[in-house]
Amino acid sequence: MKRFKIKTEVCFSENAIDALSEIKNKRAVIITDSFMSSSGAAKRIADKMTGCTSVDIFDQVRPDPPIEMVVAGVKFLTEHQADVVVALGGGSSIDAAKGVVLMMKKTRPEQKISLIAIPTTSGTGSEVTEFAVITDKERGIKYPLVDEELLPDMAILDPSLVVTAPPSVTADTGFDVITHALEAYVSVNASDASDALAEKALELAFEYLPKAYKDGSDLTAREKMHSASCLAGMAFNAVSLGVNHGIAHQLGAKFHIPHGRANAMLLPYVIEFNADVAGHFGEADSEAAVRYAKVAERIGLPCNNVRTGVKALIDELSYMLDMMKVPRTLSAAGVKEADYNAVRSDILRAAVADPCTATNPRSVDEEKVELILNKMLGWSL
Repeated sequence: MKRFKIKTEVCFSENAIDALSEIKNKRAVIITDSFMSSSGAAKRIADKMTGCTSVDIFDQVRPDPPIEMVVAGVKFLTEHQADVVVALGGGSSIDAAKGVVLMMKKTRPEQKISLIAIPTTSGTGSEVTEFAVITDKERGIKYPLVDEELLPDMAILDPSLVVTAPPSVTADTGFDVITHALEAYVSVNASDASDALAEKALELAFEYLPKAYKDGSDLTAREKMHSASCLAGMAFNAVSLGVNHGIAHQLGAKFHIPHGRANAMLLPYVIEFNADVAGHFGEADSEAAVRYAKVAERIGLPCNNVRTGVKALIDELSYMLDMMKVPRTLSAAGVKEADYNAVRSDILRAAVADPCTATNPRSVDEEKVELILNKMLGWSL
């Protein structure tokens, strides 16, 4: 049996943040990072919350939020008796807020608390998912959290909050959207509902990501990428992801490669691996290959047959990666060969064990993960 559910109310388009004025008689805490605080973005959000009895700002979020930061956030919420949390920022801020709220609900169930997510990048889809990732810095491990309590009560998608994102961030987060949608589309749990969401997300992302990258002030492109991110988030929240994310989590934890960038670097090689079309002429194409070809056809790429469709999709992604100056190898991303070799076994083991890998369309073991990684090292074996 397959299921699909969504509890998050989504407010979107320009001026969507005005919905915050509808919150009445609540004690709010905005969880964000120091940049959002110092740039005035957090104050802009706070100023919209005129119906709240208090609005305080917790701005200690860092990339790859660690367990210690979650504990500090719980302490801050407890001290301010918060009953509304507003997560403002990219994936790290939203994940951090989710971790804080989840810990509050588990340790203080008597204290009712709601969560509002306001993304300032178009990538994670975290505003509509029951997933979060918290990092154990000492062990260099990222822990995916999965719990219905992590689903925000409201998501606010306001494109005006994304226009200042630099091109590199736009690219990294945009490829995260594409990876979410593609992995959901070929997931072993894929359904009619998730397919519809993933297909629309891919149509939007392939059309509007290049436009948002070239002109960050293009509000239409920003709004469409926000929508694509949200739709892809709904899709993978229902059916999970695949080995692309399973490996990317480890590259982020070990080498601090931004999550979306790690996904982007892996994507052409994972598609090639999952499609598994090389050297199999005369045999039936895999279901994943057929689905990748459908994506190629849907976004207007040449698709005379399944194999040409898969190749066209990989070629288009490779072109976009180069156009947006995304590094194509671990070496180009700053990873040293000696550092990689020191943790190679840990990466392989953790990638196979990662919960996302379980729904990959092709079975995965450590040897197969290494085959994927070997194509993107950037140094000779």
